[in-house]
Amino acid sequence: MPPLPLVCIPFAGAGASFFHPWNSLAGDGLRVVAPQPTGREWKLLEEPYRDATEAAAGLLPEVLDAIGQIGDGDRVALFGHSLGAVLAYETAHLLAARRDIEVVRLFVSGSPGPWTGRSDRATGLDDDEFLERVREFAGYTHEALANEEMRELILPVLRADVEMHEAYVPSTEEPLRAPITAIRGRGDELVTAEQADEWRKATDREFTRIEVDGGHMYLAEGAAPLLRLIEEHLGLG
Repeated sequence: MPPLPLVCIPFAGAGASFFHPWNSLAGDGLRVVAPQPTGREWKLLEEPYRDATEAAAGLLPEVLDAIGQIGDGDRVALFGHSLGAVLAYETAHLLAARRDIEVVRLFVSGSPGPWTGRSDRATGLDDDEFLERVREFAGYTHEALANEEMRELILPVLRADVEMHEAYVPSTEEPLRAPITAIRGRGDELVTAEQADEWRKATDREFTRIEVDGGHMYLAEGAAPLLRLIEEHLGLG
């Protein structure tokens, strides 16, 4: 049996390369697919999206191409963290609407339910205040932001991503026709357990919430335990 594609969509400011090491950590039954959002890495010169629905539609061709090359192309799981969670949710709806693809499970990490607006905002602040607010939100800052040249490259994308997340409104009120697993770091000060539970309303199938060690950016501390969890929930463990 071919490996199951796991489509992984990055958090604000990050690119597909964040997930590249995951394939060496995943078991034989899973293959990580990391589509590249615009405005970063090899798509650096492309304008970043500011609307989540448009961003998901833009990712879809790359997702379809990748999962078709991995296996028989009819089964897929998705993972997204923070902004990536709502992009994965929108992408999952697009995939589930197709008759030739089964979304076997959506993993949403570090995110309140899709109908929960963000009350604390960073959009519109000057650069230093913006970065400080984002650091407060995530409890984490990328080391590249300490480099002035890298900061100039990253900041426009990060601003676009944060604006997209803060303005997000789901494209549909219909529940997803796939199970959802919500994952939250026990020390997450940005997303509460109750907010993670809001994803229950986003599916008409099974819902599970899992607590893991760490804060909001727990996945930056090591992916192996997270991949074991994902494989277990996909019946691959």
